[in-house]
Amino acid sequence: MLDVAAANALKGSPDWRITRAGPARAVEGFAERTSVRPGEPLALRVSTTAPSYTVSAYRMGWYGGARARLVWRSGALPGLRQPPAAVEPATRMAYAPWQRTAVLDTSGWPEGAYLLRLDAGRGTGQRFVPVTVRSAVAAGRTVLVNAVATWQAYNRWGGADLYKGADGRKSSRSLRVTFDRPYENRQGAGQFLVFEAPLVALAERLGLPLAYATGPDVAREPQLLCGAAAVVSPGHDEYWSPEQRGRVGAARDAGTNLAVLGANCCYRRVRFEPSGVGADRIVVCYKDDYAQDPGYRRGLPPTNDFRRPPLAEPESSLLGVIYDGYPVDAPYVVTDPDHWLLRGTGARLGDSFPHLVGVEYDRVNTAYPTPRPIEVLAHSPVVCKGRRSYADTAYFSLPGGAGVFATGTMRWVEALDADEPGRGRKNHGLDARTARFTRAVTTNVLRAFARGPAGRTAPAVDDPAAYDPAAYDGPPARTSGA
Repeated sequence: MLDVAAANALKGSPDWRITRAGPARAVEGFAERTSVRPGEPLALRVSTTAPSYTVSAYRMGWYGGARARLVWRSGALPGLRQPPAAVEPATRMAYAPWQRTAVLDTSGWPEGAYLLRLDAGRGTGQRFVPVTVRSAVAAGRTVLVNAVATWQAYNRWGGADLYKGADGRKSSRSLRVTFDRPYENRQGAGQFLVFEAPLVALAERLGLPLAYATGPDVAREPQLLCGAAAVVSPGHDEYWSPEQRGRVGAARDAGTNLAVLGANCCYRRVRFEPSGVGADRIVVCYKDDYAQDPGYRRGLPPTNDFRRPPLAEPESSLLGVIYDGYPVDAPYVVTDPDHWLLRGTGARLGDSFPHLVGVEYDRVNTAYPTPRPIEVLAHSPVVCKGRRSYADTAYFSLPGGAGVFATGTMRWVEALDADEPGRGRKNHGLDARTARFTRAVTTNVLRAFARGPAGRTAPAVDDPAAYDPAAYDGPPARTSGA
């Protein structure tokens, strides 16, 4: 069992960050599994132009503000320059045809989110390899789910992701992407540092009972979420399999709280397939071309958007909110400052937080299946590609006792760190005031949800006027207050 308070009492390692990235291919690698349990072997495939490299395993957390702790470090390992990317012609899937270079013993590694830092010899380069040391059980704990399928969907290592190919066009995009390659973005860490690390730091700082898993773990292990106090989706968690959605939905209906701290969650329906490296290594998502998917032709669910035919299951039936558009950059406007989830923020009616709504957003839209009763805490006007709409932060409760909270904006987790040194213009103009607000609300959510079914102690009270744009345009935005 992970003792978060004890873990964070240990001294952190402030030198965990990459300071010498070096040339693009100086050193890079990937793990043969996206997650392991403590003590399981973890194999790596690394390529480097240096004669040797080392691996340092950093567990991410709070650690007095250091944000990471060195758990293990290798000695010098032989360097090997591996072949360039290969591409599967039929689906344009890029992969790294590399051999195994190291096997790590994870005995003694606490559960959690890890970044393995690869350091090429002679100081020639550094890169991360993300991995989750997952929890065997989650009963009574808050489960932080690493959105690894979404990280991979946006990974352009080898020239293509699920959006576009080497020529920059949609027509050349991959129809399948694989974990059998490094991450091109964020120094090899995928989307973890932007959309998840600030959340991990806050959750661990609060000392709550936590469990860690990835989306594929939730999909693969039917009992993983049994008895969990809460499940938390991070800042960008777009790609889900039907199995993951089913497990999360069943847990929610049984009383497990659900916090969605982003937007565009559970939007794309995917399938996991094995590769030559291992199980669940390939993410399949044909999108509009789902009819060409061999799996669909065999009778498997279409790998398109959840809300679309031929198997329409809008994400709002699970989350309360539904994805409404991209891109936007708009102020976040508080409309229910007395709500218990905003307690301690100092926010008043109409208070506005610049740039907090973006770059994708969700809203309550009862044209789609929407659980009731539902409350709207913030109703923020946006203009998306010339179309006027709203981004909504919402809370609803269910007969089984669960409470569900959704922020309605993808920038929520980023905003938790908006007052960290060096963020500034790199963080969309989010400021310290916004950081204080989002941290206070997130703290309220995490603490309340960790205590058990929030809907029993704080049931939602339905107010149709709060989410009907025809009846409610919201108060005028204010910029002072919290």
